[in-house]
Amino acid sequence: MKTYYRNTFTALVLIFTAFLSYAESIGIIHTIESFPIAITDNKTTNLIFPYDIRSVDRGSKEVLVQKAKGTENILQLKAAQEHMKETNLTVITSDGKLYSFLLRYTANPKTLNYSFGIRDISEVAFSPGTSNESILKKYAEITAGKKKKIRGVKDKNNGVTFRLTGLFVKDNVMYYRFHIENASNLKYTIDQLRFFVRDRKKAKRTTYQEMEIPPLYMYKDTDKVEGQSGQTLVVALQKRTLPNKKQLSVQLMENYGGRHLELSIKNRKLMRATVL
Repeated sequence: MKTYYRNTFTALVLIFTAFLSYAESIGIIHTIESFPIAITDNKTTNLIFPYDIRSVDRGSKEVLVQKAKGTENILQLKAAQEHMKETNLTVITSDGKLYSFLLRYTANPKTLNYSFGIRDISEVAFSPGTSNESILKKYAEITAGKKKKIRGVKDKNNGVTFRLTGLFVKDNVMYYRFHIENASNLKYTIDQLRFFVRDRKKAKRTTYQEMEIPPLYMYKDTDKVEGQSGQTLVVALQKRTLPNKKQLSVQLMENYGGRHLELSIKNRKLMRATVL
């Protein structure tokens, strides 16, 4: 009986070994080598991936891991204590690729930044709701200098005219160019500039809905427009389109005054935004 089980076990081992050899020969099984990375407890190591990070698994709690604040493709590593034991780290990105790392403690690592894939080392994938201010400023400046103008969206109140003069888009950001003209002799002091998505008409016996939209960036932001003068400003908002029954309302409120102004921008106007 013992001889029977021994022979059966030997046969199974031979079959499994043969299957592994066959699988490797036709490309079913691939091994992924772990990339060695040295980390320490008093410096942060940055791993920059070409796509957003979807999953992270660390082999030990002695490794501190977090995504860089406001980004989706940068992982930051640090040892929780000196002389951390060697461990591993697995990262899966949004393109379905798996990255395997072997982490070793080194008091003074020679390399602190690693970039993987086709993305340039300085290129960051920002999380939704966050933006690179330098990029926003760059395209806001371009928007301010564009000659192309749009007409038909304006409001007037006691010598002050508020109008939309340009609408541009770059990637996921829309740039709204406004001009405030003060034809009166009294200084116009701005209390607030606010943006809302609202129902175009308030139907009877229905709930009136509105949602405030926070600006991503304001270029040439100002708190006043002197009498007999004008001011152009550019506001960056998250790119959006609207249902036909909605509109974008822009409120300009005067501080300690009554010269409040409001623009209504319909979806068909948003759809005509010029690509930068």
